[in-house]
Amino acid sequence: MDKFYRKYPSVSYLREKAKKRIPKFAFEYLDGGCNNEQSLYKNTNDIRNIEIKPKYIVDKKQVSIKTELFGIEYDAPFGIAPIGLQGLIWPKSPEILAKSAFENNIPFILSTVSTSNIEKISEITEGKAWFQLYHPTDDSITENILMRAENSGVKNLIILADVPTFGYRDKEIINGLSLPPKITLSNLKSMLSKPKWLINTILNGRPTFETLKPYMSNNMSLKQLGKFMDATFSGRLNKDKIARLRDLWKGNIIIKGLESLDDIKVSEKLGLDGVIISNHGGRQIDIGESTINSLRKIKLNYKGKLKIMMDSGIRDGSDVARVMACGAEFTFLGRTFMYSVAALGKRGGDHCVYMLKKQLNQIMEQLSCEKVLDLKNYLI
Repeated sequence: MDKFYRKYPSVSYLREKAKKRIPKFAFEYLDGGCNNEQSLYKNTNDIRNIEIKPKYIVDKKQVSIKTELFGIEYDAPFGIAPIGLQGLIWPKSPEILAKSAFENNIPFILSTVSTSNIEKISEITEGKAWFQLYHPTDDSITENILMRAENSGVKNLIILADVPTFGYRDKEIINGLSLPPKITLSNLKSMLSKPKWLINTILNGRPTFETLKPYMSNNMSLKQLGKFMDATFSGRLNKDKIARLRDLWKGNIIIKGLESLDDIKVSEKLGLDGVIISNHGGRQIDIGESTINSLRKIKLNYKGKLKIMMDSGIRDGSDVARVMACGAEFTFLGRTFMYSVAALGKRGGDHCVYMLKKQLNQIMEQLSCEKVLDLKNYLI
């Protein structure tokens, strides 16, 4: 069966369809950044300023976008980035995307604050999913979450560095998307205007933080949930926290959200295995450097010492090509996959993977580039 829907051949079409299909507050949660949204746009714009030069007078080469990472060969050099509250955007989003990732042999990263739990996602992916840890203040909760992840077959643990505070996002403030969330007349009207989203949400139940349910009291009110989250999690990392996680976790540890050489140096010394250069998709800081510019500096000093990956600002296959050409060993996309699921529901995951592969393959063929890691040879 053809899993590619020709009405939506690019992320811009998917985004417009998603905007029409889901409530305003859910779309703005997905689509928006922090403060003046400068990082949100700068991330992508700076990627698209990268130029690559084709080589035409060469023998035809057999193109492959397969990419090895941590000893696993994936079918493409991109995976699905972690996003919180995915079920708010479209019901069962994490399950839809985990299934597509597994069937298409790319990584899926589950966030601690997504709307499916470790066990369910690991069942769908046969233990191949990655897991991103928010940082519990209670050591016993940390240990229990890590035990559950290990028992579920998770090999790659992501620790999050870029949420020492919650980003200042004015659209979310207006929409009441805080903890506890506010049910406003505007939000109710928006929900009623999106009947497919509303019916699916009613059928699947209110989205909740499924991984965290064992640590919550039963039947928490929204206000109690907000207090629980404030009391249970601290986003600020330090050397002691990282060293303790390194002692606890037997698999790979990847730190996500770094952009400075100083932080990378500390991470290498603490024995971490990789870094995802990221600024949380422009949702946490608005006055920093774009991720692609950070990548180009970091790879000069740390390529071969840590696996260097990147997210934030990557929207399509041409962006993947540019980022890989600049030295990334792998890439992750978040919004693009969520636009696709919001637009197409259960069909969205497979469509998005196919679209990105198709875009990247075309670029590789056009450049006469045989392997993804050879893209660096085509930079201008």
